[in-house]
Amino acid sequence: MRETRRFSVHLALGGGPVADVLLWKKWCGSVSLLVGSTALWFLFERAGYNLLSFISNVLLLLVAILFFWAKSASLLNRPLPPLPNLELSEEIAIKTADEMRVWVNYALSIAHDIAIGGNLRLFIQVTLGSWFISCIGGFFNLLTLLYIGILLSLSLPLLYDKYQNQIDDKLTVAHNIVQTQYRKIDYMVLRKISTPSDEDKKIQ
Repeated sequence: MRETRRFSVHLALGGGPVADVLLWKKWCGSVSLLVGSTALWFLFERAGYNLLSFISNVLLLLVAILFFWAKSASLLNRPLPPLPNLELSEEIAIKTADEMRVWVNYALSIAHDIAIGGNLRLFIQVTLGSWFISCIGGFFNLLTLLYIGILLSLSLPLLYDKYQNQIDDKLTVAHNIVQTQYRKIDYMVLRKISTPSDEDKKIQ
């Protein structure tokens, strides 16, 4: 098998602590994420615990611990609880707003291309994607889907990092097959469907 230049999965994931957790370079964080997500999924899906009551009980426990810690610290001349400065900085708010603006503008441009531009291919892609998500939603609820996403994010990057060349070869073959089938559908179906802009051009 030919040897290709390896792609840095760690850098593709951001190269920070999140990438370390997803690639199991920090075992403590990866195991904590896996055990915590599994415990929450089991608690809500199998044990039937309510999300709202769970959040309320956790907040109640934290507030009670902090209250009694602060009271005992003042009575026993001990240090207060080491809480950070709990406020959202203006820089983080501006960054978040900029990121959201980019994604919202992208979604609006897609909607504009479909509704005003009459882009048939984009319409079919969005329709098939929505239908696929709807089918997945019929089999799983949101919490189970999030749990599956966490499991995949903890396994797929690690597997790709170990077996990158073999996976790339298989993906190239699959991509060529999909491209061939798409060209056939495009030639046989999509190009024969006339869009409103095409009809206007013919009339002019």
